[in-house]
Amino acid sequence: MTDLILIVLVAVILSAAIGYIIRKKRSGATCIGCPNGHSCPHSKGGCSCHSHE
Repeated sequence: MTDLILIVLVAVILSAAIGYIIRKKRSGATCIGCPNGHSCPHSKGGCSCHSHE
């Protein structure tokens, strides 16, 4: 029984994460991990937030 609960919990977490990524991509965010991913002036050519790394 605990295995079933664990499997359902992991499936819910994964589906929520995948749904979040899909919604962000549909709204136009190019770099989901970047705080400026949607409003970045360079969003058409990719996010420049990680260029300092």
